[in-house]
Amino acid sequence: MSGLPHAVRRYLAGWLQGHGRAAVGALGRLSRTRLASAMTTGVLGIALALPATFLLLLQGVEGVTAEWDGGASLSLFIESGTEESDYRVFADELRERAAIRSTEVITPEAAAEEFSARSGMRDALDLLDENPLPPVVIVVPAPDLDAAGLQALGKELQSLELVDVARLDLEWVQRLHAIMDLLRRAVWLVAALLAVTVVLVVGNTIRLAIENRREEIVITKLIGGTDAFIRRPFLYEGVWYGAFGGLLAALLVEVVRLSLAAPAADLATLYAAEPLLHGLGLHGLVRLLAAGIGLGLVGSWLAVGRHLAAIEPT
Repeated sequence: MSGLPHAVRRYLAGWLQGHGRAAVGALGRLSRTRLASAMTTGVLGIALALPATFLLLLQGVEGVTAEWDGGASLSLFIESGTEESDYRVFADELRERAAIRSTEVITPEAAAEEFSARSGMRDALDLLDENPLPPVVIVVPAPDLDAAGLQALGKELQSLELVDVARLDLEWVQRLHAIMDLLRRAVWLVAALLAVTVVLVVGNTIRLAIENRREEIVITKLIGGTDAFIRRPFLYEGVWYGAFGGLLAALLVEVVRLSLAAPAADLATLYAAEPLLHGLGLHGLVRLLAAGIGLGLVGSWLAVGRHLAAIEPT
């Protein structure tokens, strides 16, 4: 700043001082109406905390589903008469593919044992001259493979030489993706509605502040105060409301996370997954503060633009 011309430095210094006084003055007015300010901040904090909490929960659920073994698995029924060494080598070769996470070989003997244990038909199987069950290779796709990728992988594996039938059950996976997409859209819709609520609450609060200072605004205009000068402190009030609302929202999200920590940890343990609930972190806190400040500024700007123009000296 030292390299700038003197006139520019004076202008910038005056601009910064003006905004600093407006910001401090707005904060002082909020402190003098603590109850009303606390109520407005509370509404903002709850409105911001609700979608943030739902998004964190949704993120945790998505993390659990991503950890499920395979998400969807492909069962490759090997042609009868194939030597065990051949389909074991085949399974090892499949495991090298980037789209495949792991493979598991189920021999006809193991399949018959499992079938008899589950169905209770061991005596019936013993009457057969030979084991009718074919060897099976269970293919677990990579966790980042979507439904279309799973279908493409199934068709590709079906065309391989040793594979008699490739079976892929995608119905439950597609249902899961549909449910998660529905929940995600619902959360963002709720967030949009709550954002409108925040704008309206801040706008109404600023409107009341303008009405309470009507005489001061009229006098300021009579002595030559510009609309920008008069508007500035009200905009900073909206910024402060948004900032305090964002901080309160972050606190509420953390309280909810700690309250659900124990059952969430139990659920994650059952699914052998990563922790279900994570904190906001620094980036989440910054985004929440930015959202609160942005909505507070929009609400105050709309209120000031509408009501300030209607106040003119008579």
